[in-house]
Amino acid sequence: MAPALEQSNLTIRASQYRDLEAIARLFAQEQADQPHPAQNLQRWYGLLKSLSWFPNPLQNLFRTYVAENDAICGAIHVSPFNSTHSTWRVDRVAVAEDQSPAEVGTQLLRHCLQTIWQARTWLTEVNVNDASALALYRQNGFQPLAHMTYWTIAPELLQTLAEREPDLPNLMPVSNADACLLHQLDTVSMPPLVRQVFDRQIADFKTNLFQATTGSVNRWANRREVVCRYVFEPQRKAAIGYFKLHLNRKGDRPHTADLTVHPAYTWLYPELLTQMGRMVQGFPTQAIQLASSDYQPEREEYLEQFGATRTEHTLMMSRSVWHKLRESKPVSLEGLQLAEMLQGLQPARKPIPSRFTLLDSMQPPKPEAPKSDEQPPAS
Repeated sequence: MAPALEQSNLTIRASQYRDLEAIARLFAQEQADQPHPAQNLQRWYGLLKSLSWFPNPLQNLFRTYVAENDAICGAIHVSPFNSTHSTWRVDRVAVAEDQSPAEVGTQLLRHCLQTIWQARTWLTEVNVNDASALALYRQNGFQPLAHMTYWTIAPELLQTLAEREPDLPNLMPVSNADACLLHQLDTVSMPPLVRQVFDRQIADFKTNLFQATTGSVNRWANRREVVCRYVFEPQRKAAIGYFKLHLNRKGDRPHTADLTVHPAYTWLYPELLTQMGRMVQGFPTQAIQLASSDYQPEREEYLEQFGATRTEHTLMMSRSVWHKLRESKPVSLEGLQLAEMLQGLQPARKPIPSRFTLLDSMQPPKPEAPKSDEQPPAS
């Protein structure tokens, strides 16, 4: 496969304004149910392009590369996964129908792996039934990390949950002062390998002024609301449960939720779900989408007993990247012709002797020892 890739005439480059329509068509062909930002970026492309020139939260919002061979035949969208940019995520890879997914997709992936130097680890999520995507990532060194299951909680079940009062005496709103507690909860709730790949820091759980402003504009424009709460354990002074609920006031899409529970406090699953069920009652009748991983068996067991529906199974994959430093060729000193280069450094006049040389010249000469055949002088 490697010789074929070297002989291909594909050109991998960063996306430009004229590529937005072609990128939108490719991603719509790949996943029609999930619109890509390229579909609505024609109006704001100039602003986002200028924001990519200096560090800011939106610097990598539209980090997309395209494969071109007389026409655009593939595209890849990547984004940083954490605040330190040590882990990056492959969001989407799309290839035209008349092209080879293995060849074009591999070229796009390799370009990202070699170009983005700050990424030490790459992460992606693939549907378990997508054989071509699984083969593409396997071919390029991605290994399984965790199995993910996405659940849908029907509105009838949410209504049932909302009928009782949850037992959450220490349910607190989330602020930047609680970032350390949320980071500790996130660290203890996942295996070491997943924790190492995610590489989240305390800054990942803080919201800066720029993010707060853009979030407020997004809530006003798209009629969405985000509610974050965590459960505080006063004896250990630690967070033992946390959820982030994305509420949709339009009613065109279901609500989504992120849930994190300490492994020693699994009894919080029904209580936190009950709290979320009560929060969605004032909104249009919609379901809640929730995710669980294979290292959270208690959550999957509770959701299955409660009657939630499994909607999708995905495989989270990751790979490490070791960027090879460019070796510098040793320079031969013979080829430098130092004698000619140092001609200008020769002294223009006779150097002044140092004081050590002057003292040596002032001392009287030592007498010579008499030779063996000479007679000593008479006394």
